[in-house]
Amino acid sequence: MKPDIRRMALAAVIPLFLLFILYILKFFEVGMSWDFTRLGVYPMQKYGVFGIFAHPLIHSSFKHLFANTIPLFFLSWCLFYFYRHIASYIFFAIWVGCGVLTFIIGKPGWHIGASGIIYGLAFFLFFSGILRKHVPLIAISLLITFLYGGLIWNMFPQFAKITTSWEGHLSGAIAGTLCAIGFMGQGPQRPDPFANEMDEEEIEAAEVAPKLDNSMNQGF
Repeated sequence: MKPDIRRMALAAVIPLFLLFILYILKFFEVGMSWDFTRLGVYPMQKYGVFGIFAHPLIHSSFKHLFANTIPLFFLSWCLFYFYRHIASYIFFAIWVGCGVLTFIIGKPGWHIGASGIIYGLAFFLFFSGILRKHVPLIAISLLITFLYGGLIWNMFPQFAKITTSWEGHLSGAIAGTLCAIGFMGQGPQRPDPFANEMDEEEIEAAEVAPKLDNSMNQGF
């Protein structure tokens, strides 16, 4: 297997595993007539604290889960492909950060679903590419804008449906933006445009030095 193809395949492992868990949980919930809603975030209540960690795993319906499947897979894949050395830290930070912020600013009620993580990933990928000024990452930023630019409206109560957790979306966006800033110095970086010139100067200096030594020895 070619290195690029292998890297693309490896980047899909965690996103696919996460989706597998989401669907297994939903099948169990429906098949056993259970209700996992109370595993979500309930803002500013002790019984809602566990949801900070569990809420992305729970969805209100298969329709809700289907709507999140493709963007969650694609954005997660982009994260693990382009930021593979720091991807797990970023993913965890967005997951928990989104939950914590939703717990603080959310309206009373159960907040569930992976939408917050989707917003977090989208905002991280967008701002990280812009901040790093690295052409391939900027291209991803532009692609994210083209594909998911419309998501921004569901971050505000004036445009979101009453049943939609706009607080979760906003929390994810904030967490993703903070990760883009906080991890800016780690992971892929813009190449130094003068690196090759410096290398050439060092090579020339290394070639000239022996000649100077020889001429000095001959003079004495």
